[in-house]
Formats: sequence, C-alpha cells, structure tokens
Amino acid sequence: MIDAAATIHVQGEERRPLIAIDDFWSDPQGLREDAASLKMGMIGPHYPGVRAPVPPRLAETMRRRIAPLLAEHFGLDPAPAVSEAYYSLVTTAPAELAPIQRLPHFDGVEPRRIAMLLFLGHGEQGGTAFYRQRVTGYESVDATRLDRFKAHLDCEVQTHGLPDAAYIAGDTALYERIAVQPARFNRALIYAGNTLHCADLPPQVTLSADPLVGRLTLNLFLSDD
Repeated sequence: MIDAAATIHVQGEERRPLIAIDDFWSDPQGLREDAASLKMGMIGPHYPGVRAPVPPRLAETMRRRIAPLLAEHFGLDPAPAVSEAYYSLVTTAPAELAPIQRLPHFDGVEPRRIAMLLFLGHGEQGGTAFYRQRVTGYESVDATRLDRFKAHLDCEVQTHGLPDAAYIAGDTALYERIAVQPARFNRALIYAGNTLHCADLPPQVTLSADPLVGRLTLNLFLSDD
C-alpha cells in the first residue's frame, strides 16, 4: 500500500493519467547510498548518462507497492511485471548529446507498459516534461501509430533540421510541451511508458558522475513483453 499522498494528474488532449507520490520511499537516503556503492556505466544509446541495475528484490517490492494504483487509475490488474530497473545519473553535457537524446521519446509501444521515476537527488533537479508531436497530434505512440510517427518525424527533421545540441526545454518546431512535472526529493512519477516525454533540465542542474551529488533517479519499467 502507498502511505504517502498520491496526486492524480490528467494530461494533454489524450487525457492520460500521471500519478505523483511525494515521500514515496521510507529510506530514500539508503537508496542513494546503494546507488553510490555500485559501478555505473553506459547502458544503451538513449539515456544521456550512466546507470546501474537496481536489485531485483527491490524492484519487485516497488512494483507491488504501486500495483493498487495501477489497477485503480490505469486499469492494469494484475500489474505488469518488472522488465528493467536502474539507478540513473545524468552526466552528458548538452554539447555532447546525440541527436536522439535531443528529442522527446517513448519507452515502448506496448499498451501495458508503465514507467515509474523516483527522484533521489537534492538541489535543483528540473523534472519530467511531456510532449505532443505537432504534425500528428500524438501525445503517445502505440503499435498502430508507430509507422506514421516515424515517417513524420523523419520528414520534419529533413524540413527543420536536427535540434541544437541541448536538452529540450519547451516548445520546438516539431513538438509542443503539454505538461511539466517538477522534481522533488523522494517524489515518484508513474505514467504510461508510451507517452512522449523527456527530462526537463534547467541549466543549473549539476551533471555530476557522483550519485550523491548529481541528478540521481531510480527508473522502474513494467511490461508484459
């Protein structure tokens, strides 16, 4: 059960739910110290920083804890299984971002894919922003939308060019920002993994490779596939 206060946000024209839970974990400092004890490294081409796997038992405990909320607000009963879980630390300087890291993304097209992000950093952390693809109006991408989404993205990049080497911050020629959920220490955000989103990073965010100093999050991904 969730003892802390959960707030339900309904976002955009698609009216997709997002759950924000403050004071989510009883020992967030313990999570920070766990992350600091692990060897972090690059995992995949998309995340702009380094990661380390979260212990499976911890990931499963978190999944079970949010399961009642997934049933109530997403209609997911039983809750999807854990597919991946990481401690994540943003470390990539804006000038070094790959083109794919300068655009909003989605985690997968599966209808039962859920993402949970737990903010574990102190100080200015920015937040998470959600977007709409202007030309299609898509705020989420499922299997039926994927080909059209990709085709229009390719066309728009050819027309407007790739975005500058910077973290996306607000509206662009290709995307309209529809919501921003601010970071707060020990705040969890739960949302559908096929929604278009990205980190919202103001310039003053510390991009440190030290988990006890930088923008540390715990990312939990649930899916049946």
